[in-house]
Amino acid sequence: MIELPARRSRRGLGRAAWNGVQLVFTLAWTAGWISLASLVRLLTRGQRWPLRMASRCWAPGLLRGAGARLRIEGLERVDWSRPCVLVANHQSIIDVCALFRAVPVPLRFVLKQEMTKVPLVGWYARRMGMVFIERGVARSAPQRLREAVDLVRGGAILCAFPEGTRSRDGHVGPFKGGVLQVAIEAGVPVVPVALRGSGAVLPAAGFRVRPGTIDVRIGAPIPTAGLASDERNALARRARAAVVHLLHPPTA
Repeated sequence: MIELPARRSRRGLGRAAWNGVQLVFTLAWTAGWISLASLVRLLTRGQRWPLRMASRCWAPGLLRGAGARLRIEGLERVDWSRPCVLVANHQSIIDVCALFRAVPVPLRFVLKQEMTKVPLVGWYARRMGMVFIERGVARSAPQRLREAVDLVRGGAILCAFPEGTRSRDGHVGPFKGGVLQVAIEAGVPVVPVALRGSGAVLPAAGFRVRPGTIDVRIGAPIPTAGLASDERNALARRARAAVVHLLHPPTA
């Protein structure tokens, strides 16, 4: 059956209108929960409850609004009572929601420095102890590294996207070694996490939401005991290989 141009045009307009509604919902939902979490932060003088609100309220609401369903595998492989560094592939901004929802403990993310300029989001992220990196400014790297190491040594679970940018075709790019050095210096394991399907729900370019399933696959922790800082790139390659293996497991 051939679809008439007028019908295709109406369908396209309908999708555009619906995406507009979803964008407004996303902004309003995020602003509302950030405001409430900020109030809780002031009242409790802590970060744990506001981060719990992100995982139990903010992230699930955006996932449901996008029509996204999560399938989570491998939680039992990790001792979530101990600090670690999660490294995941990156396809979409909705990856943050998927990870907040999938991991059963509060997360701190490694974010680009530009996020500090985003209204409300930057303020919230700073107050919640997120780690910021400034690309292309080498002199800021040692200080950021020390801050991240201290955060993890203090018991935090840090999450990063070592590719540095979102993939537009699903290919997993090379992992940068900075966050792996954090794991080595903090003496904590690296946990590979594979995200599949998020790019189809919300592509890297534009704001075009489509319902779908997002798979979150958590791999076995990679120990860092005995590793030196100059071995971070080898560790990055090993972590990337583990993520790729989770994305494309060998068939029986």
